[in-house]
Amino acid sequence: MASVCACGDYFTVSRDGELCLIPGMQGLRATLHYKTPGNNQFRAADYPWLARVRVRVQAGGGGSAGADADASQTIARPGGAGGGYSEALIALADLGTTESVVVGAGGTAGGTNSAGGPGGTSSFGGFVVANGGDGGTANMDSGTAITTSSGVAGPLAGTGEVNMGGGASGTALRLSGTNGYAGFGGSSFMGTGGLGRSTAGPGTSTRGYGAGAGGALSLNGSSEAGGVGGNGIVIVELYG
Repeated sequence: MASVCACGDYFTVSRDGELCLIPGMQGLRATLHYKTPGNNQFRAADYPWLARVRVRVQAGGGGSAGADADASQTIARPGGAGGGYSEALIALADLGTTESVVVGAGGTAGGTNSAGGPGGTSSFGGFVVANGGDGGTANMDSGTAITTSSGVAGPLAGTGEVNMGGGASGTALRLSGTNGYAGFGGSSFMGTGGLGRSTAGPGTSTRGYGAGAGGALSLNGSSEAGGVGGNGIVIVELYG
């Protein structure tokens, strides 16, 4: 009978004489993507070979405010802030029987002269938490004089081995009753914020996950809705 030598760093022999991989040495075996906003559950027992998980969490981005200027006047809105990002590597022994997985929704678009909604927090149990971005403000009144409306600061870093806040949004500027500039949306680790705009129109859309919407610009009485922030995402990498 032929004999085989196997590296003891990766293999072991069972009591039945079978050559087996040592638990935890198999590497990445599957990846779960939670994209729909809301609550989910992760059960480690569904994966009998599981040794650890790497969890990446992106929160939702903020929506932007709507704008409705009077005739021959201007309102410019800043964008919403980008959502935060966190990640961590978690051993099987540290996981509970069931862990809650929460995907934060993007902030709602502001209606007529109302602020944008905040992005939702995303999380995996209490191990990894990312904070949502604030919505764009509706502080600028209708008018013709030069003025600005400050962008929105990004959220603070959340919980995890690696964590960061989201990007701040851009300032809005009114130059006259017929000219202005709406601010861009804040970017996130996994998404790009909506563009700023210099022509009348609604808040601009995001790309990717968790970024803030660009601001709306109302010129000469046009009524413009805000933009919707980008939804978050939770990615769970399963290692055997």
